Amino acid sequence: MKNIKFLIYGFILSAMTTGTFAQQSQLPISPKDDTVPPLETLQSLELETYLKQEINKNKKWGRLVKSNKLSLGIVDLSDVNDIKYAGVNDRFMMYAASLPKIAILLAVMDAVDKGEIKDTKELRKDLRLMISKSNNKASTRNIDRVGYEKIEEVLRGPRNRLYDEETGGGLWVGKRYAAGGRRYPEPMKGLSHAATTLQVCSFYYQLALGNLISPERSKEMLDILVDPALHHKFVNTLDKIAPKAKFYRKSGSWKNFHSDSVLVWGPDRKYIIVALVDDSLGEQLIRDLVIPIEKVLKKSRS
Repeated sequence: MKNIKFLIYGFILSAMTTGTFAQQSQLPISPKDDTVPPLETLQSLELETYLKQEINKNKKWGRLVKSNKLSLGIVDLSDVNDIKYAGVNDRFMMYAASLPKIAILLAVMDAVDKGEIKDTKELRKDLRLMISKSNNKASTRNIDRVGYEKIEEVLRGPRNRLYDEETGGGLWVGKRYAAGGRRYPEPMKGLSHAATTLQVCSFYYQLALGNLISPERSKEMLDILVDPALHHKFVNTLDKIAPKAKFYRKSGSWKNFHSDSVLVWGPDRKYIIVALVDDSLGEQLIRDLVIPIEKVLKKSRS
């Protein structure tokens, strides 16, 4: 009888522990004091030093950094109460092709939340197509649903500050992903589809902490970003080294411009990495960055 009771107690304890672990492992997560400080205030000089040292081991990467053709940002989320950020050229705004479609996602979800547009099956399908497959027609339909001014308003919002001249600009969408239509370039460099790695990291950081619109809307956006259909760049490497992790991701490519961004969330990995590259071999370069960046993250924790 005692053995049976022991087994039952053990089963209940195991279930409770598993449930607690599962709850803590889900996104979005909540910081200890429910505050979400600006990402740039979480800059770790130690992490940045390790990142620069690792990048400079590769001569080509070092040259690209010096010529402002390689920009990086990383966020260590392994301890939600001690989040660390580091970047290289992270405030240098570059053309980012399809990566800024995450800004369209945010603006559309904000419009839905405020009742400015209707939430329909067609809209949800277009959001998933825009993110997972980077479908340009779906992206253009989403832009047309809200307009450039709405996208800018959301990106400049004081709560999220995803475009801010004081931090080098950031995310911007000022052209439909189609041949026609007016341009609405960002004011600093006149780019149509722009990003800085700082503000892309901030997008994922705030998303992971439920700070984009609300925890509920953040969860909906995470569900749209997870399990990308395209398995190149960061994801090509991550598929091999982190098969148990989930990837929340958006990338982009146009001519020599290659970009990728991913929130990695798994039992052994919890981090954000973002890269913007202006180089003909940028796609392979981004694949090759993952393992060195993981070394940097591990070194900073030891």
